[in-house]
Amino acid sequence: MATATSTAAYWLAEHPAIVSFRWSPTGLWFSTWAFLLGFLASYVALCLALDAILAAFLRRRRPLPLGPLPAAHALLMAAVSAAIFAGTLLSALAEIRDTRWSWRGRSRTTPFRWLLCFPPGTRSSGRVFFWSYAYYLSRYLHAARGLFAVLQRRRGAAARVFAHAASVAMAFLWLEFSQSFQVLAILASTLAHAVAFGFRFWVGAGLPAARGAPVALACQCALLGCNLLCHVGVVWMHFGGVAGGGCSGIGAWVFNTLLNAALLWVFLHCYGKRGVCDDDGGATAASARHDKDL
Repeated sequence: MATATSTAAYWLAEHPAIVSFRWSPTGLWFSTWAFLLGFLASYVALCLALDAILAAFLRRRRPLPLGPLPAAHALLMAAVSAAIFAGTLLSALAEIRDTRWSWRGRSRTTPFRWLLCFPPGTRSSGRVFFWSYAYYLSRYLHAARGLFAVLQRRRGAAARVFAHAASVAMAFLWLEFSQSFQVLAILASTLAHAVAFGFRFWVGAGLPAARGAPVALACQCALLGCNLLCHVGVVWMHFGGVAGGGCSGIGAWVFNTLLNAALLWVFLHCYGKRGVCDDDGGATAASARHDKDL
């Protein structure tokens, strides 16, 4: 057991490639502004074009059969999210251990403050930023859910597409500007996705599940609550002066806050219209039977 734990810790937090990671626009996939903007424009244009074509040729809102693809994608997302969660958690603990954060001494930074507020001048390098990069890459995989929503002619598909595009942009900003609070945000997001997508795979594979279990809604609400608390913590530490010079990436944080506010509006809009929203920002049903289609 101890050997398995140490092996997992090595591959998830102590591998040289993880420890020596550095965010750079050269040498890393999808790490330039040009690629990000090109992808966002292409993604939105593709989804809008598909939606218009399907609306023109399919008078009724008949979904295109995707077979086991959504369930397989859910399983993949659950596995990827679980791996990123474990890697981020172990890496954060390792960074705290190696840096020897202390509540006393010359440094005013503590483990709690560091999780919410990176010190000014923090660079996107090291363990936690390796997993932030992995999370950023996973947003492209996650964006396929928006495409599925369009192909299945689901209501609220446009909101889902916007939510996924915003998620990709936010993850890029975290790395580009060493934005504060991203460690807790990644932990909360990947944990919620691991649970929600695991449940979706379970139901999508035809396995028995309790009816009326709003798993996706519960995960989304918990994630929104966690993000709200993190934003309040960043404001308190940056403008309250307890962080000793402010927080890293506060400009990107402001833009991130605006995007989160827009996503919150999408969530509330869908909830008021259909009664419940899933973690993709689109409408879903309130039972496990309908969760199968997400």
